[in-house]
Amino acid sequence: MTRVRISQQPRPSWGVILNEARYLARLALPIVISLAAAALIGVVDTVMVAPLGTIPLAAVSITASVLIIFYSALYGFVSAIGVRMAEAFGKTSERGLASATSAGLIVSLVVGVVGAAVMICLKPALSLIGQPPEVVSLIGGYWIAMSLLLVPFTVFYALKALFDAMNRPWIGVGLAFLAVGFNIPSNYVLIHGVAGWPGLGLIGAGIASLLSQMVPLIVAFVILRAWRKKKGFLKAAGFDWPEVKAQIKEGFIISVGYLGEGAAYAVAGLMLGWFSAAALAAHQIVSAVSDVIYMVPLGVSIAISIRVAQAVGADEKERLKPIVLASLMVVVGWMAVVVTGILIGRDPLANSLSDDPKVVSLAISMFLVIAAMQIADGVQGTMLGAFRGMMDNHFPVAITLIAYWVFALPLGYALGFWLGFGPNGVWIGYGSGLSLAAIALTYRFFSKNR
Repeated sequence: MTRVRISQQPRPSWGVILNEARYLARLALPIVISLAAAALIGVVDTVMVAPLGTIPLAAVSITASVLIIFYSALYGFVSAIGVRMAEAFGKTSERGLASATSAGLIVSLVVGVVGAAVMICLKPALSLIGQPPEVVSLIGGYWIAMSLLLVPFTVFYALKALFDAMNRPWIGVGLAFLAVGFNIPSNYVLIHGVAGWPGLGLIGAGIASLLSQMVPLIVAFVILRAWRKKKGFLKAAGFDWPEVKAQIKEGFIISVGYLGEGAAYAVAGLMLGWFSAAALAAHQIVSAVSDVIYMVPLGVSIAISIRVAQAVGADEKERLKPIVLASLMVVVGWMAVVVTGILIGRDPLANSLSDDPKVVSLAISMFLVIAAMQIADGVQGTMLGAFRGMMDNHFPVAITLIAYWVFALPLGYALGFWLGFGPNGVWIGYGSGLSLAAIALTYRFFSKNR
């Protein structure tokens, strides 16, 4: 495992930074588009379930709040797999890339199955944590379908990491839009029915999402098989236990960080269930939109981890600081645009996704709070991507865990319930934790790279 300790380097010129920003944007753009397409599946579910009423929409919200915990934990392992692939590609080691890929498929399958099993077992706990009983009684089939989705999700994103590491991210774009294209008609048929068949309602949305994740996975394996047949890729790669252990070891650390962030976000969402089903429904509307928006900083985070890992693999450590500065330039610029868009479009967005006046009113006010935290969210995600690419994960993970669990959630609870700010108080506390993490991570990188 290559570990990087950053030493003092000459200050990079603006020309170098701008050149790196252009390269990073070219790499990040298809990654962002593919991630946004994946997030659109959640938007499609929200839009198509909304006509069923506030209770089914609240059920989608609860499931999504818990599902993001598992997405986050599993994506930690996928991130480690992708970094190992990118480092091998940077070294131009075909055998190393093949070993990283075969090990990554094994790791992703195992952790995906474990994640699905654990989430299914957690369903009875919803009543114990105070979620509305009318929502919990409706959620069963949808919960199981979305739990099973974790298996194809993890394996697919391991293969997508391979395409990204090899500078072929547009393959992921095509596969992601294939999933969305399949999800829309399957959602319509399975939720609302066709030709006199009444459909399955909420559970139909879960089955449609599961099928929509399996279709691009099958196509990704077809592409991999074609590469193997044409170029001999992966033929020489047997079972590499040291590589599997390396991916599990680093993946576990990254997963703890992602899990800490995702679980904190989920807990904040579940706190809203202590207010009302309307608060949960409003949260789902805001989350469906903000999840798509966040795909840009997440895509930049993935791109920067790939660029940094490739630089490490090529032993070109002097590129690290320009890569980070370029990434911050891109993500801060994007988030400034996003904040403006949210402020302008929050009313029509809320009204288009619900006809419940309470839900609409809460969603409009939540959009304001979400807008205020966008830049901090983008910066902390970008810095974590840089540290992942350097396989420097322990201390950054500790920073984020403290920021979310010691600071953000207690502050959100105090503001929301003790000081009377309501659902928005929960998100103000969460945004404060994001800001603390962004400042601490940025300071750590540049203080070690003066």
